[in-house]
Amino acid sequence: MGCDDSLFNSVIVRPPTQELVKCVSTNPLRHAVAPSLAIKQYEEYVKILKEEGIEVYIMSGLEGYPDAVFIQDTAIVSSVRRSALICRFGEFSRRGEELSVAEFLRGLGFTLYYVSPPATIEGGDVLVTDVGVLYVGLSSRTNLYGINFLKEFFSNYEVITVPIDKVFHLLSAVNYLGRRRLAVVPELVDTSFFEGFKLIRIPFDEAYAVNMLYLGCDKVLIPDGHPKTYDRLRKEGLKPIVVDVSEFWKCDGGVTCLSLPLYNI
Repeated sequence: MGCDDSLFNSVIVRPPTQELVKCVSTNPLRHAVAPSLAIKQYEEYVKILKEEGIEVYIMSGLEGYPDAVFIQDTAIVSSVRRSALICRFGEFSRRGEELSVAEFLRGLGFTLYYVSPPATIEGGDVLVTDVGVLYVGLSSRTNLYGINFLKEFFSNYEVITVPIDKVFHLLSAVNYLGRRRLAVVPELVDTSFFEGFKLIRIPFDEAYAVNMLYLGCDKVLIPDGHPKTYDRLRKEGLKPIVVDVSEFWKCDGGVTCLSLPLYNI
């Protein structure tokens, strides 16, 4: 991509299966999920990543795990160290998704470190920056034992714990947009934890949009249908790239959830 502020140059993805209708979700439209449309939306998502110069590794769909398309939750990966922390899900029904991802990473030459009981941690609770700070959500999915594994794995980073109780994962409330910028929904997370960062406040009625993926070069991949958020990003010099992820919204998933970044840290 040629930008110094890229958090990653490669990602791993896996397509949804017909079992997506069984996803873990609080959304009342969960049972209206259309797997065929979800596959098309996933393919468009991958197409955009490739067009933006990101290397995309594609795994096979995983039968028996309706939420496996949300691959971000399975690991936290350092491409610089060629190592990965393999997560242990707080959501019991998803335990096992991480195993095939671990083997895939092993095949790419990564050294693996495993989170063990009673620890739980999910990738959606880990906010990576390029300024020596990681934030981790203390949530219904990630406990203090899991956070300790993260601190050991990233011992060269300051790891700041952020309690959350209004969303499943931290990245449903805040995301990093490079150059010390954070997109945040203040109603969903205590912003006092983010001292030293420029906060771009996302309207509460467009809160789903905060689950956005920074691609570097001021480009942000963001869900369709959030015009006020696009305007706010543009005023900050950012360039929204819109993608339709409506079927994944029905499963309480978003833009960041659909890929596992190999972080440049």
